[in-house]
Amino acid sequence: MVDEVVGFSSLGLVRGVTGLDPRWSSPYNHLGPQSSLSSSSSSFRLRLHFLPSSSLPWVALPWFIGLLGFNCCYSLELSARASDLRYTKKPFVYHRLQKIRCGAAAPDHAYVHEPKFNCLENFWEVISGQLDAFYRFSRPHTIFGTIIGVTCVSLLPLESTADISPLFFMGLLKALVPAIFMNIYVVGLNQIFDIEIDKVNKPSLPLASGEFSVATGILLVAAFSIMSFIMGAKSQSPPLLCALLISFFLGSAYSVDLPLLRWKRHAFLAASCILCVRAILVQLAFFAHMQKYVLGKPLALTKSVVFATVFMCCFSAVIALFKDIPDVEGDRDFGIQSFSVRLGQERVFWLCIKLLLTAYGIAIMVGASSSELYQRLILIIGHGVLASLLWSRARCLDVQNKSSVFSFYMFIWKLFYAEYFLIPFVH
Repeated sequence: MVDEVVGFSSLGLVRGVTGLDPRWSSPYNHLGPQSSLSSSSSSFRLRLHFLPSSSLPWVALPWFIGLLGFNCCYSLELSARASDLRYTKKPFVYHRLQKIRCGAAAPDHAYVHEPKFNCLENFWEVISGQLDAFYRFSRPHTIFGTIIGVTCVSLLPLESTADISPLFFMGLLKALVPAIFMNIYVVGLNQIFDIEIDKVNKPSLPLASGEFSVATGILLVAAFSIMSFIMGAKSQSPPLLCALLISFFLGSAYSVDLPLLRWKRHAFLAASCILCVRAILVQLAFFAHMQKYVLGKPLALTKSVVFATVFMCCFSAVIALFKDIPDVEGDRDFGIQSFSVRLGQERVFWLCIKLLLTAYGIAIMVGASSSELYQRLILIIGHGVLASLLWSRARCLDVQNKSSVFSFYMFIWKLFYAEYFLIPFVH
């Protein structure tokens, strides 16, 4: 157990946790030695005795907030040093001549304006920049998918309005927050091991662009994984904790570059990781958590959760295949044998479209078998509209245009979100 954290300084962060000596990236690095800060002048030593395990979430959260805060403060100080006339000392003769010139042109009581550093404005600029970088680091389209998926699946065990109670909302919150934290761990870990690939495929991501250092990424994923596991353990829900553990294992196996791991190199294993988490774990584990360990009902699968699992298997397979279509260039250069690299972008694209259209056709037939008229109408019309939108956009897409393909990929995620709003009508 590490009981000492050393190395806080205005130029570095936590050396005791990572073993690294990070150097924060800055838009002012081009200013050279005069803009760098002296670590010896502002370094200090901090001893942190870890608290009992029950207090660990409150230890990890300040670490995360402090991490962004130190990065902000460092960027802020560099911004101040790079500003004109802020830290420039003028000789006495210079000020005397300035006074004579001003006195010749203006009365003695005239106020001569000098540029001032707006510290508050610059501070908020740095803060907003760091938050924007963290927003991109968390891959928000996956976060939205987790929020919508877990919330809608949690509604499936409800049998009447009496089940909607404070107990239900607390159970939902206990499942949703650790799921989001684990999602951030998975996407963050992937960025740490894909920095060179992302410089080609996704240069706007904060690790690839240099907005976050590798040490920042490591601390973020460590903090969010720890908080996720502790909250999952405190929920006392075996399905929820099991879902977090499996997500952690599959997310690590997908990205970590170690022997027998780095499954993203192999197309089938990569697709299996995404399908297992998005299609199976989200539906079954969170349904069981809500039905048995929150509402206290006997565990029994319903038609809606079975439909959701089968349908999302098709959808998750499409997401796993389609996400590699715009990344062919970087994947090929770094030896990632995705289906798009092996089969070609055009073939994989139309395979994804056919899979989704088939899934929508099955969903329309399931909707037609519903007992209630309003359910039939919602499921048939809803899936028909989504299938029509998919087909109309697919016909005019240029697969060779990377920006168009990425836009279509985001459209598929929107179809993914929309499906969760139709699933509760399956009974």
